[in-house]
Amino acid sequence: MAAVLSVLETDLVAYRRTWRASVISSFILPTLFVIGFGFSVGKFVDSAGQLGSVHYLDFIAPGMLASAAMQLTFGESSFPVFSKFEWIRTYHAMAAAPLRIVDIVGGDLLFLLLRLLATSVVFLGVTTAFGAVHSWWALAALPVTLLLGLAVAAPVFAFSARVDQDGYFPLLTRFAVIPMSLFAGVYFPISRLPEVLRWLAYVSPLWHAVTLCRAATLPGFGVSGWAVAGHLAYLAAWAGIGFWLALRSFGRRLTG
Repeated sequence: MAAVLSVLETDLVAYRRTWRASVISSFILPTLFVIGFGFSVGKFVDSAGQLGSVHYLDFIAPGMLASAAMQLTFGESSFPVFSKFEWIRTYHAMAAAPLRIVDIVGGDLLFLLLRLLATSVVFLGVTTAFGAVHSWWALAALPVTLLLGLAVAAPVFAFSARVDQDGYFPLLTRFAVIPMSLFAGVYFPISRLPEVLRWLAYVSPLWHAVTLCRAATLPGFGVSGWAVAGHLAYLAAWAGIGFWLALRSFGRRLTG
């Protein structure tokens, strides 16, 4: 554990130079999302009665929380991880020190989770200030976003360790991140989608996190205990398999 914390310390020292920009964006982005979607678009959705008695702002806020967590996680586990292999070779220096592959991967993932937790707390606070949270159970959405972060970060870590050029990441954004953001129940119920797209939503980890966050923050969208266990198990499976793949990919890249 001391070795993992030493990697975390390295990331925190580097983050001291860039934290101001991320703090500003952490407040601005959720505010713009709430105003742009929750109020502007929500006014038309509410007037049409598309969600019954549920206000669109209340419906969309937990989905945006999960979606923002996924996007932040992808951003932090793609180009930054690739750069530590290809451009600044930080990982090679770590591998030359008395650090194991699991220490390197674990330390970077721990740093990412701390960043994700801070951002999710701010996002939840902003949506609460706008009146989109109605229960203390909303705090349960925070560990859900962390589990989603692991479910996304670990596989992307593995991917970033295997590619040899950064041109693959825009493709991953276009064909994975954006479709998940649009068709995983963030902006509208997936029951409105054709059956084929609904199954794609079920496969994505984001839909499971959106469902859990919405159940926590919005009364009337509760799910059964078995369903909660199933959603959590699915996210944990993505995280576990992704972590195993990340260890293999890092080991192959660093030790040959």
